[in-house]
Amino acid sequence: MGRKVHPYGFRLGVIRDWKSHWYAEGDEYADLLHEDLEIRQFIRDEVGHAGVPRIEIERFPTRVLVTIWTARPGVVIGRKGSSVKRLRRNLEEMTEKRVSVDVQEVARPELDAKLVAENVASQLERRISHRRAMQRALRAAMRAGAHG
Repeated sequence: MGRKVHPYGFRLGVIRDWKSHWYAEGDEYADLLHEDLEIRQFIRDEVGHAGVPRIEIERFPTRVLVTIWTARPGVVIGRKGSSVKRLRRNLEEMTEKRVSVDVQEVARPELDAKLVAENVASQLERRISHRRAMQRALRAAMRAGAHG
């Protein structure tokens, strides 16, 4: 038993891309990895309600580029970019580097597994029937072009 390859790791570089793009040696690797986890957790806490399925982090010697994929970019950006500016300031304080925040829209949120799961979970929390929630999610995904 125990000799199974993790599905995500198996697909990396072939049909999936890495969640972070950077290189580090020695002790610096662990520090940057923990910093990545803190950045992701902070962003999920701040703008998780906007439907954030993926956060990509690229590191350069003097700056960090954070790309937030979201179903509702208007909620993440805020009025006149106020939310994204506040988010960038907080991330700069956390990382002590220059941070660029890029917000990308998820083209079809009905086809993103994480967004569908969050939607079904929120419906269950609002005490909607589990059958109805699943049927709605399935119907929306099929209408959006899912293959089964």
